Amino acid sequence: MVLTAVGTVASGALSGAGGEMGRRTSERLCGLLGRARAEQQDASGDADGGGRQAPTLPGTDSERRQAALWLTEVAERSPGFAQELQDWLREASWLAPRAVPAVAHDAARPRMLPATTGLFTDREDVTAAVVALLDERGRAPGAPAVVALTGPGGIGKTATAVHTAHVLRERFPDGTLYVDLAGASAATALSPSEALVRFLERLGVRPAAVPGDERRQRDLYLDCTADRRMVIVLDNAHSDAQIMPLLPAAPHSLVLVTSRHRLDRLVAETGARHHTLPPLSTADSVVLLKRVVGRGRGRPEAPEDVVRAVAEATGGIPLAVCTTGAGLAVREHLPWQRVAEQLAERVRAHGREGAGVPDENRVTPAGADDPVHRAYDVSYRELTPQCAAFYRSLAVWPWPTLTVMSAAHAADVSREASRALLEELARVHLLEEVGEERYRLHDLSRAYAHELAVTEDGHGRMAAAVRRVAVGYLRFGAAADFRVMPLRWRLGPAYAGLRLPEHRAASDGKDALEDLRRERENLAAVVRAAEHHGFDDLVWQLCEAMWGLHLLLGFHVQWIETHRRGAEAARRSAAEFGDPRSVGRMLVQLAFGHMGAGQAEDAAAALAGAAAADEACGHHRGHASAVEALGLLRLKQWRYAEAERCFEEVREILERIGPGDDGWDDLPRARALVEHHVGRALGRRQHVAAALERLNDALARFRALPGGDPYNVGRVYMSLGETHLEAADPDLARVCLDQAVEAMETAGAGLQLADALELRARCHRSADRAADEAADLRTAALCHERNGDASGAARVRARLAELEP
Repeated sequence: MVLTAVGTVASGALSGAGGEMGRRTSERLCGLLGRARAEQQDASGDADGGGRQAPTLPGTDSERRQAALWLTEVAERSPGFAQELQDWLREASWLAPRAVPAVAHDAARPRMLPATTGLFTDREDVTAAVVALLDERGRAPGAPAVVALTGPGGIGKTATAVHTAHVLRERFPDGTLYVDLAGASAATALSPSEALVRFLERLGVRPAAVPGDERRQRDLYLDCTADRRMVIVLDNAHSDAQIMPLLPAAPHSLVLVTSRHRLDRLVAETGARHHTLPPLSTADSVVLLKRVVGRGRGRPEAPEDVVRAVAEATGGIPLAVCTTGAGLAVREHLPWQRVAEQLAERVRAHGREGAGVPDENRVTPAGADDPVHRAYDVSYRELTPQCAAFYRSLAVWPWPTLTVMSAAHAADVSREASRALLEELARVHLLEEVGEERYRLHDLSRAYAHELAVTEDGHGRMAAAVRRVAVGYLRFGAAADFRVMPLRWRLGPAYAGLRLPEHRAASDGKDALEDLRRERENLAAVVRAAEHHGFDDLVWQLCEAMWGLHLLLGFHVQWIETHRRGAEAARRSAAEFGDPRSVGRMLVQLAFGHMGAGQAEDAAAALAGAAAADEACGHHRGHASAVEALGLLRLKQWRYAEAERCFEEVREILERIGPGDDGWDDLPRARALVEHHVGRALGRRQHVAAALERLNDALARFRALPGGDPYNVGRVYMSLGETHLEAADPDLARVCLDQAVEAMETAGAGLQLADALELRARCHRSADRAADEAADLRTAALCHERNGDASGAARVRARLAELEP
C-alpha cells in the first residue's frame, strides 16, 4: 500500500494530474521522507547528521521502493509517525486515477457505437455464433468473450461487428465502447494509448486526470471496466499489439475485433473465436443491391439478368455492392444496363492494362479481381467535374475526419459549396457521414481518390491542398487558443489582430477549449501532413496554437509527438531565415508534455535546449520562460534550492527586456509570477519570513496590474494561507484564505475555488470549528461537481461523512 501510494503521488507530482491537492500531498510526502531518513540515520549511529541531505522526488522504481521501505520501517518503531503516515495514505488514495461508477454518472455508461444500417444482409450467422459463444461459456474468471472478424477491405467486417453489438446491447447494460484503430497501414494505425485516452474520457475520467503513460492508462482502464457488462468494438486493427492493451479483464464483457490481418497472438492468448467473412453469394448481393437502390421512385423495373450481372460484377463485396447501388439510387435516370456495361468494361480494361503502376497508398490492388475499385470507377465517372475534383482533394492526406471547413480549404471552394459537395459524395457512398457535418473516407475510397489525384492533379496541387488545410486549421486553432488563454504570451503571425469580443460570454473560453478538443486529432494530422510536405513554418505555429489544449487537457502522447515535430521544424525554419525564437518556444512546450508524462529527465533536457536556443538568439522573454519552467520542474522534484536559483536567474533575465522587446507589455505580470515562485520555494525550505515577504510582494504586483488579475491574486493568497498553516498560525491563514475564496469567485475559477475552500476548512479544523469546516466542505463538493470533478467531490464528501456521522 505504501509503495503504491508513493508511486501515485510521485507520478502525479510531475504530471500535475492531482492539481493543488496533489502538490500538497507530494510536499507532505517530502516532509515524511525527510524525517524518515533522518531517523534512519540516527538509528544507524549517524547522530550528528553527517552527509544528511534533503530528499528528492523518487522518480525510478528502485527509488520508490527505497522510499516506501524507509517510511514503513520508521512507522513500525514510531506510533506517532505511523499515524501521520496513515493519514497521508488516506489522502494519497484519492489521487489515484479512479473509475467513475456506472450508476454515478451517465458519462460512465458510454454509447459509442456508430449507427447500424437497415441494409444489413447475410451475416446473421456471425451474430448467432456470438450468441452461442456467450451462452456456452458462462463466466470465465478475468476474461471477456473475444470474437475476431477478419477478411479483405470492404467485405463488411465493421458493419457485421456494429450490427452484432447493437443486437446484443441489451445483454450489456453498462455501455458500449467503439474505436476505429485505422489499421489499413502501420503509418495510420492508432496507438493503444490514443485509444485508451478516448475510452477513459467516455468512461467518465476527466481528460486532465488521464495518466500520461500507457501503462497507467491501461491500469485505469482495467479499473474502469472491471465487473461491468460492456460491448467493446475494436475496429480495423492493424496488429495484435494494438489490441492487447485494449482488452478488459471483465468476464461479463464482449470484445468484437475486426482486421484485414491474421491475429494469431489474440487467438492464442485469449481463446478468441475467429471468423473469416466470405463474399456475399450472388443471391444475397442481388438482395443487398435492391435494398440500396430501392423501389418506387420513378425508376423502371430492371430485368433480373441485368441486376444479376451488376451484382456479379461487384464480386460479392458489400462495399462494392453499396457503392454501385448508391449511384443507381441517387441517379434515377441512370439505367441498370449502362452500369452493367460500365462494370464489364472496367473488367476488360483492367485485364488489358494489368495491375498498373504500384502505389504505396493503394490498400487493394487495381485489376480485374478488384470489384471495389470497379465500383468506385463507375461512381466516379458519374460525378460532375467539380465534384470529382472535390473528391480528389479530400484524399491528399489520411485525415481522421473531414469537416465542412477542412474540405472547403482542401478544394479551395466556399463553405456552402463544400457542404453541398460533401452531401453529394455521401449520397453516392464515396464518403460516409460519422457525425453532424463530419465525414470520413473509407480507406479504400481514399486510396482510390489519392491515386486519381496523383494522376490528374499531380503532387504540386496536392501539396497546395495540404497547405490550404494547414493554414485553415492554424487560423481556427489560433483563434480558439486565444479565447482559451487570452493573457498568455505567444509567437507567430496567426495571432496578429485577434481581439476578444466586447461582450464576451462567460462560457466562451470553455466553448473554445471544447472546439479544440473536438478537432485535436485533425490538428495532429495536419502537423504530420505539413511536416511531410516541408511546411515547417506552419508546423511549429500549429503546435503553438495547441498549447492551451494540451496544457489544460493533457493528451500527452499526442502532445509529445506533435511538439517533437514542432521543435525540429522550428530548427529547420530558423536555419532558413525563419523565426529563431520558435525553437525555444517549442522546446519549452515539449518539456511540459514530458512532465505530464512523468518524464523528468526528458523535460529537463528540453528546457536546457530551450534556454540555450533563446540565449543564443537574444530572446530574453523566451530565455526567461525556459529557466522559469526548469524552476517549476525542480519545485515538483523537491529540489527547492535549485528551484530558487532558477527563479532568481529569471529575475535577472527579465531585467534585460527593454521597450519594444518581446514580453515588454507582459513584464509586470512576469515579475509578479516570479516573486510568487520564489516565495513558494522559500516556504518549502522553511524560510518563513523570507517567503512571506516575497509572497506579499507578488500580491502587490498582481493587484497593481491594469484591470487586475483576480486568478493570480487568489493563487498568491492561497500560498500565503499555506505558509501560515505550515507555521502553525491558522488564524492568519484563514484571513488569507478568505481573500483567496473571494478572488477565485471573482475569477470564476471553479476548481481553484474548491481548493481554496478545502484549505480554509483545514484552518477551521485546526481551530476546532467543525461547523465552519463542514460548511466550507459542502460548498467545495458542489464546486467540484459543477466543474466535472467527480473524484474531488467524492473525496470532500468522504471527509464530510467523518464530520457528520
